[in-house]
Amino acid sequence: MDVFTLSRLQFAVAAYFHFLFVPLTLGLSFLVAIMETFYVKTGDIDYKRMAKFWGKLFLINFAVGIVTGITLEFQFGTNWSKYSEYVGDIFGSLLAIEATAAFFLESTFIAVWYFGWKKLSPKMHCASIWIVAIASNISAYWILSANAWMQHPVGYVLRNGRAELSNFIEIITQKYAVLEFLHTLGGAYILAGFFVLGISAWHLIRKNEEEFFTKSFQIAAIWTLIFSFGEMGIGHFATANLKDAQPAKLAAMEAHWETGKNVPMHLLTWPDAENEKNVIEALSVPSALSILAGNRPDTEVVGLKDFHPDDRPPVLPLFLSFRIMVGLGSLFALVALWAWWKRNQIKQQTLLLKLLPWMIPLPYLANEFGWTIAELGRQPWIVYGMMKTSDAVSPIAVSQVATSLVAFFGIYALLGAVDFYLLFKFARKGPEEVTNA
Repeated sequence: MDVFTLSRLQFAVAAYFHFLFVPLTLGLSFLVAIMETFYVKTGDIDYKRMAKFWGKLFLINFAVGIVTGITLEFQFGTNWSKYSEYVGDIFGSLLAIEATAAFFLESTFIAVWYFGWKKLSPKMHCASIWIVAIASNISAYWILSANAWMQHPVGYVLRNGRAELSNFIEIITQKYAVLEFLHTLGGAYILAGFFVLGISAWHLIRKNEEEFFTKSFQIAAIWTLIFSFGEMGIGHFATANLKDAQPAKLAAMEAHWETGKNVPMHLLTWPDAENEKNVIEALSVPSALSILAGNRPDTEVVGLKDFHPDDRPPVLPLFLSFRIMVGLGSLFALVALWAWWKRNQIKQQTLLLKLLPWMIPLPYLANEFGWTIAELGRQPWIVYGMMKTSDAVSPIAVSQVATSLVAFFGIYALLGAVDFYLLFKFARKGPEEVTNA
């Protein structure tokens, strides 16, 4: 393989591994903050135990997520130097703000929270975990704004052969950035919700700490219901936004070949990219794709044939990833509704309790498929419509990339194994006894 292919593979490995840890950090930080808030308001010691128990799992995940995130950013300089040279004025400024304004804040206060149980007042200690949660999510906004700019570049001028910043506010407030942020956070919050639901269910079916895990379950059930259904709405707006921002991605996601109005959506489809058609089209819903894209049946949806074959994203992987993500999202909403409906009688719901631990891996998969759609759907562009991915790679030796790829894969596999082993170990162990001291 050449440098270009190896560099893409290395970045994909790093990105997929990193995003195994990010969603749980984003969602669980807020759930821990909510639990500790209940402790401060009620004085119920169970809520303090909950903050400590779920907080320990949060800390394990947070630590591994930091390591994988740092190495991911360094690749822009090592493997994608031409990209960094071309758009570093814009992309670099967003990452720099993320590090200085959010990452240092969350890293500082997570230490305050961990070491401050006996040194701070309950209210001040609770405030520290809220700062961690808010800073973590602010950090995500800066990173996702940078990614959104790659998906839909705005607020720049081309000068001296480079893209230079011209309107910072436009970049961080553009519709694509806001929707990407909300959609990503929705997926993260769903993952954290099912993480708490699944572990709580595992203990409840074994009658371990029933009062403790019933309370945990009830908090997570409400949380998961809100964001499972909210994600469906945000997902609709994010998909509709592609009609103008990235029409080739939308067409590939739906295997839509011919530009037209009143475009139906085929519930049973199989694309044939080589012959520019679908070999199966059945169970059609009239005008559904046009309504999805523009909220009107007469909305025109651009087909893949309007793009040169070299400018089309890979159809089959996008088509399948989109359907898997949407299918899993629908499942999450149904199970979340079931969990919420039965939250006050959960100890008697044997079938639901047995199901929920098996649900824990599915939001991880949904998040990974979502990022597959986002990144693979932008191809062949690294900055949509501006710079091809093949033009962004560093002029380095194949052996250098191959060696670092093997090293990255080995280190990430080890980190992932350690993370999931520790999560599994402490989740099974359950909460420790604590006092009000």
